Amino acid sequence: MRKIMLLLAALMGFALSSSAQKRPETEPVPPKAAKPADNNNAIRLALDSSVTTSNAITIKGQRVPYTATAGTIPVWDENGKPLAGVFYTYYERSDVKDLSARPLVISFNGGPGTSSVWMEIGYTGPRMLKIDDEGYPIQPYGLRDNPHSILDVADIVYVDPVNTGFSRVADKEIPNSTFFGVNADIKYLAGWISTFVSRYKRWASPKFLIGESYGTTRVSGLALELQNNQWMYLNGVILVSPTDLGIDRNGPVDVALSLPYYAATAWYHKKLPADLQSKDLTAVLPEVETFTINELLPALAKGGSLSEADRTAIAAKMARYSGLSQQFIVQNNLEIATAAFWKELLRDKGYTIGRLDSRYLGIDRKDAGMTPDYNAELNSWLHAFTPAINMYLRDELKYKTDLKYYMFGPVHPWDRSNDRTGENLRQAIAENPFLHVLVQSGYYDGACDYFNAKYSLWQIDAAGKLKGRLSWEGYRSGHMMYLRKEDLATANQHLRDFILKAIPGDKPAKY
Repeated sequence: MRKIMLLLAALMGFALSSSAQKRPETEPVPPKAAKPADNNNAIRLALDSSVTTSNAITIKGQRVPYTATAGTIPVWDENGKPLAGVFYTYYERSDVKDLSARPLVISFNGGPGTSSVWMEIGYTGPRMLKIDDEGYPIQPYGLRDNPHSILDVADIVYVDPVNTGFSRVADKEIPNSTFFGVNADIKYLAGWISTFVSRYKRWASPKFLIGESYGTTRVSGLALELQNNQWMYLNGVILVSPTDLGIDRNGPVDVALSLPYYAATAWYHKKLPADLQSKDLTAVLPEVETFTINELLPALAKGGSLSEADRTAIAAKMARYSGLSQQFIVQNNLEIATAAFWKELLRDKGYTIGRLDSRYLGIDRKDAGMTPDYNAELNSWLHAFTPAINMYLRDELKYKTDLKYYMFGPVHPWDRSNDRTGENLRQAIAENPFLHVLVQSGYYDGACDYFNAKYSLWQIDAAGKLKGRLSWEGYRSGHMMYLRKEDLATANQHLRDFILKAIPGDKPAKY
């Protein structure tokens, strides 16, 4: 009987063991890999994410170790609801123990629909794209260390506003007016900057804003918005190839101020008379600037009341300084539109010249006409930057996403009304004795020309009380003056000097 019981127990044990090893019918099936979305807009951005890598670079003979964080931080509404995810890359020197004295540079580009790609891998960042010494693309595409980066003296965060780079709106139902306009842009980015500074514990750090092109409109407005509504006070604002900053210059002023840029470009292409061409560029331009302010501007203001003799004399001097024919100038009533200049200057040679950098040449379908078919310089830059930034963020910095990286994103219509950013910057400087401003311009920039940048500084400081805190530097290149190897080194050194000078140490902020 005992043997029978043992046999039954063994059989039951075997049955239970077999049952336990059998795969249950209700076991979950592993999820299938998600298929790439056919519609790019359907690819969702991780609104709050980051990945950090470590690297090192040699700057001015010094080894600089750093971490690079690529990620997103949300834009929040007043109820804590995420409205968008803003993409950023943050470079922090990793051998600095006390960040309270370590400057933080917050960097924006312009468009207004473009990302921070240009200055990140073209100007101030630790890695830069492979280009030739004048800024033209070369293959194979790739990156190299930037020996002129300002990372030795300051940490840097590059910010991509909504719908640029990898930044996206959280919900398509959120109105575009929340982001896409002069003042909306400034408001939400100021809140985002406050969140970033809190997360990375940078409230004690000296802070600087740098913006290029439309980014100068952005940072000029942010200087006051940060003071008034985020209670964040800056040490410096850097304007690279600045816009008009909402400063009125319609009519004769708008027409006249372009002539010094025309002269610089004509000098570069050897279209000036021999006596001017034999001089250095910086020896020619003061003469042109004096004529522009003292003679051309009053003549344009007179309009049809200008005598024929005076009109002829003015046209002759404009021809001398611009490289254009006197006849062409007279036919245009002394008002030469920039697009007409880009088309006309080298028409006899079958070329147009670039808008953002007039050293670049283009070829139109027809030599006739009054405007170029395309922007030769911008196509050259997109050619070089687009593969480089995608390789860099996805492969080197390890940020994984199927999103398209917007070199230029959908941000239009853009509300440009009530642009008082130049006046906002003036007020921020007046309110904050620590705040300094540096302007950097390329002589061959036809979109945001160097003489208009000088004019903006004159108007910001109309009373002449802020001169000690405003400075301007010019470079022998265009809108992205840092693409030229010589200017990359010089311009970064100017940034380095400006940042260190704008940190007062123990000096109190008072007049």
